[in-house]
Amino acid sequence: MRLRHIPGSEEEIANSPYVVSNPEEKKGRWSEVFGNENPIEIEVGMGKGRFIMELASKNPGINYVGIERYCSVLLRGIQKRQEMELSNIFFMCVDARELSDIFAPGEVKKIYLNFSDPWPKDRHAKRRLTSEPFMEVYDKILAPDGVVEFKTDNRGLFDYSLESVPAAGWDIREYTYDLHHSDMAEGNIMTEYEEKFSSMGNAIFKLVAERKRK
Repeated sequence: MRLRHIPGSEEEIANSPYVVSNPEEKKGRWSEVFGNENPIEIEVGMGKGRFIMELASKNPGINYVGIERYCSVLLRGIQKRQEMELSNIFFMCVDARELSDIFAPGEVKKIYLNFSDPWPKDRHAKRRLTSEPFMEVYDKILAPDGVVEFKTDNRGLFDYSLESVPAAGWDIREYTYDLHHSDMAEGNIMTEYEEKFSSMGNAIFKLVAERKRK
């Protein structure tokens, strides 16, 4: 489905106090952005931002960065952010491939990947956010005990991820093919897509990955 471009979205994002411009200049200095040394968690592909803003609201002692590459989508998140009193969340409009240019080694505590584009054609496999090239990027920015949490309703993408994540040198700490009826459901925060798909009877899949123990 082609995204509808919202005229003026680029300008509004550029002028928003909630968006970090030129984020590569903040590498290794994100504590200055937030004004504290709290741990940082990021969501790659935040969509309209419901998930990460609810996290930020419930966890004031954690700093959050929402990442979305499409301006028209990010704009919706910014508009929602304006209605909330939060001091521990910022946004960026960047491609996830650039994350190692934006965060220093160990600067991120956790990465969330929620309902990512499945890129179903084999020739596009390297574009999937759980592919080996992206896992290598996450490895460069995560703290030693950092984790990646991934949710989807796409069975093909999930099965692929169960193979690609270990192939990239990671351990899958836990996973489920039915999140909402598993022990992993405790404390789960739903995204817009998750609520929509689960209401249709779709099972939600989730895995948590960590680096292999040496």
